[in-house]
Amino acid sequence: MQAQEIHAAIRTVKREIARWPDPVVGVVARQSGRDPFLVLISCLLSLRTKDKTTAEASERLFALAVTPATMQTLTIPIIERAIYPVGFYRTKAKQIQQICAQLLERYQGRVPDKIDELLTLPGVGRKTANLVVTVGYEKPGICVDIHVHRISNRWGYVKTKSPDETETALRAKLPRKYWITFNDLLVPYGQHLCQPVSPLCSQCKIAAYCDRVGVTKSR
Repeated sequence: MQAQEIHAAIRTVKREIARWPDPVVGVVARQSGRDPFLVLISCLLSLRTKDKTTAEASERLFALAVTPATMQTLTIPIIERAIYPVGFYRTKAKQIQQICAQLLERYQGRVPDKIDELLTLPGVGRKTANLVVTVGYEKPGICVDIHVHRISNRWGYVKTKSPDETETALRAKLPRKYWITFNDLLVPYGQHLCQPVSPLCSQCKIAAYCDRVGVTKSR
């Protein structure tokens, strides 16, 4: 993919994903008025978990508490029951309590809006930190999950070996106006069409721009 082709590719992806559900963290953000705390917790729950499971777990947990202060009053077994069966639910229940304690102690209950500060919270990696900054605060950042990493490389837009490398490469190359929405566009595209194994290239409207790097089998 040539640098100038990214504009046409993103316009096409935006049209194509309209037929699929929004990523769960985006739904939580929209329904909560972009509450950074709820975005943070739902993103934590979404790691290694399918969207449907994350959505249901988030709904159960947020029915019990929606602030760091009220959530900290929940016991770990109660949080575990609420979020089960998300991936690593026992670990995540402990991390949620630890996050709430640190938010209250260090930030007066407010979720920080800087990536470096978010990375100091238990269980928060660059993907989660960027998502909180972009979705929760609408500040510039690029959230790179496995879909963004895979598709950006498959297109030939970047050539990287890890999501962290992809974030760095995209920050240097991707037009800034696409930073906040890039993850929201590529996640559903990667889930439904540009899949990890045997992507649906015959149905892809941006095939003309895609270098198909690493694609050995497609449909």
